[in-house]
Amino acid sequence: DVRLVESGGGLVQTGGSLRLSCDASGFIFSIAAMEWVRQSPGKRPETIATITGAGDATWYADSVKDRFTISRDNRKRMMWLQMNNLKSEDTAMYYCAEEGGQPVGPGTQVTVSS
Repeated sequence: DVRLVESGGGLVQTGGSLRLSCDASGFIFSIAAMEWVRQSPGKRPETIATITGAGDATWYADSVKDRFTISRDNRKRMMWLQMNNLKSEDTAMYYCAEEGGQPVGPGTQVTVSS
């Protein structure tokens, strides 16, 4: 079974940084394009970053471009989201998922206080 476990969230002040981790198992991670998705209460899920299986191409939503960086290590079956210059609007539950798939993990809460 596909298993994705997110971690690294927390409470941070505006302008701060966090690094989210995604631990993957149960599928061939090295060929799977992956993404980070976030959802705030009352809002639709937003895909904010994607990365190819090889890690050689990435995409970012305008809302996080130039502040967030997605990366992966296929040998460790891990993916990360480095989040810098956090804003209050970044407050959300963050999930990792296979690109185009549904999040299956518990997510990790990011709260940015002003």
